[in-house]
Amino acid sequence: MIRPAVITDEISQEFERALDVMLEYGVRDAELRSLWGTNVLDLTTAQKERARAALAARGMRVCSIASPIFKCNLYPDVPEGGTGPLHLAVERPLEQQLALLERAIELCRYFNTRLVRIFAFWRQCELTEQVIADIVAAIEPAVRRAEQAEIVLGLENEHACLLGTGRETAVVLETIGSPHLRAIWDPGNAFFLGETPFPDGYDAIRNYLTHVHVKDATRGADGKPRWTVVGHGEIDFSGQIGALVRDGYQRLLSLETHYKPASGDPEEGSRHCLDGLLRLLREAGVQTPASGSAIDI
Repeated sequence: MIRPAVITDEISQEFERALDVMLEYGVRDAELRSLWGTNVLDLTTAQKERARAALAARGMRVCSIASPIFKCNLYPDVPEGGTGPLHLAVERPLEQQLALLERAIELCRYFNTRLVRIFAFWRQCELTEQVIADIVAAIEPAVRRAEQAEIVLGLENEHACLLGTGRETAVVLETIGSPHLRAIWDPGNAFFLGETPFPDGYDAIRNYLTHVHVKDATRGADGKPRWTVVGHGEIDFSGQIGALVRDGYQRLLSLETHYKPASGDPEEGSRHCLDGLLRLLREAGVQTPASGSAIDI
């Protein structure tokens, strides 16, 4: 059955507060990215113990370690073409990424999950056939380690990275061809790169899904994309969720809010987006917990 989840720091860096808000909506699957101002890969032993105790006390579980692995330059000698958010992580060079993966594997075992999010390098250059081959060569050692550890690497399409659309990401997933490297499909990131997320991006990546992120976007009068409340943007999430249901997707839709209301309060923005996500799930015939009230934006 499709279930909603939340990347907890989209609500609050205070982990217990984020979990309590999730429970108000009946959401029990938490995706860990940063807690108490610390990136998930840098949590201390005491912080890990506190997080696990908070989850256990509420009957909640971890669905994914949302790591920043491979958010780095693929080509160290090429001038940077731009970077993206690291969510309190420290950027480390390519040669240190497998060490980060070992930390993520330890967290999987500690929090009883099998999914680790990864990326495909900052968008330094055009995505040529040679660049795709270089991405594959750089990621394959991590995939082999994931196979040994019996975890799944979820490759997220990220608009600040070399693989930003469904079509781009599917090429690498098909080339590597491992059940331990699957897609974290993010329609919002695809939208920011100009792809039509549904149906185009989804049609390209649908056979590789292990996880889906939900954030909505629209374009302003200047033509630039901006984040908005889930269900109020230009991404066809109604069609997307309906297709997931028809295709037998039985995993999570994880809210990655990004939208900030006029107040600037991330909890308020996440509440609005949880309302929207749960409404969309109900309209698609997915049984959900009770949600909050509708809003106007």
